[in-house]
Amino acid sequence: MIFMDAVLSTMMIFWGLVFAFYALVHRGLWIFTDVAQGMGLFMLEKALGPGIELVEGRENSAARSWIIQSALWLFFGATLTFEGLWLAHEPSALHSLSAWGYNPTSASLSSAGEYATLYGAVGMAMIGASLHIMPRLLGTELASERNATLVSFLWSLATFVLVIGAHDPSILGAPVLVIGTTLQTLAFVAILINHLLTLANRTRAIALPAWLIIIGLVSDPLALLANYIAGGFETGVGQWLMVHMIGGAFFFATIAGVVLYTASVATGNALWSRTLVGATLVGSIIAINPLGAIDGSMAVGMLGLSAAELAPSMDERIVASFLMAFALIPILAFSGNTLVTIRGEDASVENSDSAGLPEINLGAVMLIPLTIGALFIQGDTLSGVAELSGMATTLGKMGIWLILVPLAFGSALALYPAISGRHLASQNRARWAFWLSAGGAAFGLTLTLMSDVIGMSLLSAGVLDPSSLAHDLSVTGSVMFYGAVIGAILHCLNMVSGLFRGAIVAEASATASSIKADSYSLASPTSVRRILAAGAGMDTEVVPVGESDDAGSATKL
Repeated sequence: MIFMDAVLSTMMIFWGLVFAFYALVHRGLWIFTDVAQGMGLFMLEKALGPGIELVEGRENSAARSWIIQSALWLFFGATLTFEGLWLAHEPSALHSLSAWGYNPTSASLSSAGEYATLYGAVGMAMIGASLHIMPRLLGTELASERNATLVSFLWSLATFVLVIGAHDPSILGAPVLVIGTTLQTLAFVAILINHLLTLANRTRAIALPAWLIIIGLVSDPLALLANYIAGGFETGVGQWLMVHMIGGAFFFATIAGVVLYTASVATGNALWSRTLVGATLVGSIIAINPLGAIDGSMAVGMLGLSAAELAPSMDERIVASFLMAFALIPILAFSGNTLVTIRGEDASVENSDSAGLPEINLGAVMLIPLTIGALFIQGDTLSGVAELSGMATTLGKMGIWLILVPLAFGSALALYPAISGRHLASQNRARWAFWLSAGGAAFGLTLTLMSDVIGMSLLSAGVLDPSSLAHDLSVTGSVMFYGAVIGAILHCLNMVSGLFRGAIVAEASATASSIKADSYSLASPTSVRRILAAGAGMDTEVVPVGESDDAGSATKL
């Protein structure tokens, strides 16, 4: 290798690929010519033949399909995770299912829950929201609503195959996880082409949240390509790095773009700082996100690789630790920007208690402490000490259920009226679902983490007898996490029922937003600096809220 270690060489290749993609988009080179656009659109629709006629192509039909299926996967993910937590302290709880040939373990159920939650609930909510957001930010229509709707079912099928593969990686000699990854790749390529064609037809400048979304989506294949070029597929460091590059660039950057748009549009507030959005974008590409597993087992399973031992050199430890510490900058920028935008300043706040915003607020608050905790655990793992590895699994679950799920699914809930044309069936049910999900995940996983710490302490002291307190905490944590299952059921019922019984959305009122600066609603005295910082330009129309051009009339008593 030219560079001193695998981590730095892989990251530099990745940075170069991302910059090359940025140049292609920004300068409009050959990949976005009319010929390429025509071929891409043909691949999305005409090449599929009669199959494309099975779905409708109305506006937002694709986004609606993705977020409704994400709600279903949220229930399955919560159920599988709960069962995994329960079998950790009672392995024979599902022994009766062995009569049907099904012998789940705590590890297999937890792994299946991760696939269902990450790629089913979080992934589909994130992609569904992006299909609604990107056309609005770019001033155009989605290239193919019908193709995006159709591939949502392919993505669900791929997630189902991954869940099966988590229980049995090989069926009749076939690598189930690799098959699931292949199906998911086909769906992902179609979504990526759809977004690129939409990007090519834009009539506006690309807003920063749109850059976050498109860079986040492209980072998934680019991260794999960078690792392949650097030879990381066969090394433990490369496999570990793949997990964190995809988790940091793909999941974090895409969710950040979706959340920042949602926070501005759902509240009617301007984004607090566009500079912090830029810091989030650049930092998500440069840094290594510490959230995630302490090994590369997920990448190994999905790509069919041979697992290698994580044995980084001193140079690799230094570079990886520095880039993980650097990740605090974009995380702090994103969290602070989101929280202040939701709170609002110099703008009228509409529906501040609407569904989705509490979830986004929870995810933004929990992002910082859990990232700091993950940073310590990852540093401990890279150093080879592994004294904190006993907490890694539970902390990973907390990252999923207290950060990714609230941010991604909260955005889907907040955008639900704009996507479906109807409100949720019940705002009260949405509030109950939030408190059950948030309380169950927070308290349940915290008690489980306490049980892990007790077990680690006894193990380091050489005590072999199990602790009754650790067992009781584990049981209580499992019971409390069941609240997340109930919350997922309520969310799912609320979204599905809203499609049929939800109140029809009235015409939206004008709101101030740094995403769309055609007009700026002035609710209180402010400075020109704040208006310009909100994205306004010389042609932006400043509209005082509350004034009307309608002729006056006598007051009826």
